[in-house]
Amino acid sequence: MSLKEQVYSVLVVSASEKFNQAISEFFPLPVFCPVRVVSNISAAKRAIAERDFDMVVVNSPLPDDTGICFSIDTVGANGTVVLFLVRSDQFAESYDRLAEHGVFLMQKPTQKSVLQLASGWLISARERIRKTERKTLSIEEKMNEIRLVNRAKWLLIGELKMTEPDAHRYIEKQAMDRCVSRRIVAEEIIRTYGG
Repeated sequence: MSLKEQVYSVLVVSASEKFNQAISEFFPLPVFCPVRVVSNISAAKRAIAERDFDMVVVNSPLPDDTGICFSIDTVGANGTVVLFLVRSDQFAESYDRLAEHGVFLMQKPTQKSVLQLASGWLISARERIRKTERKTLSIEEKMNEIRLVNRAKWLLIGELKMTEPDAHRYIEKQAMDRCVSRRIVAEEIIRTYGG
């Protein structure tokens, strides 16, 4: 899927009516959908529990919390990218706590053009995470296939008294001859001899 076809879900955590009304300018349809706005951390936690979001924007402070711990938890739990907006007098302290976790920070007040630029940064960061997630999934799938093939080899060794190289060659040859993956051959061997 090309970047132009990608759609990003956004959770905005902000008690500022002015900011909330302007948010559609920074996250326009159809690129950003849905854009959900909540006014406190408690509601944000419920929203995160209901579904995953590609991006979270925290406009600190909030009525029930600063949002720092929520931001750290959110960025660490899944592939969500977090932008934390904070008053300039709180920026240094927030930066010290959030930057090491990968949370993006911006001082406020800020200009509209800077927020629009930040939405592009969030897209870039989310795409990088998405790419890493795909690589991780691919590695996990390969590791699972290796485990299955090894289990199938040990079953061939135990049940058919093959040597390890012969069991390996048997699985490879079956996969090539039948134009299937080694995983399929291994699963069949496990079903047949694994009980």
